[in-house]
Amino acid sequence: MGERIHEIIKTAAPALEPKLWYGMPAYAKDGKVICFFQSAHKFKTRYATLGFSDQAKLDEGSMWPIAFALKELTVEHAARISALLAKAVSG
Repeated sequence: MGERIHEIIKTAAPALEPKLWYGMPAYAKDGKVICFFQSAHKFKTRYATLGFSDQAKLDEGSMWPIAFALKELTVEHAARISALLAKAVSG
């Protein structure tokens, strides 16, 4: 799943640079982490997580999601992730 997330991020937000962040794959813009991936296997959890930092421009009013659980990665999920990434790096 991590490899597929990497492909989606590189396609949807090619300006983001891959890096390690607290031992997790992360993607940064101008040196600041925008999003990161937590493997379910590595962290011994029920699902993988795609998270966004406070640098991501996802703000919607006074409350919005910043992390998403992933049990599988469908075409629909990839499209939603791509849309979130476009918004996260906008402006």
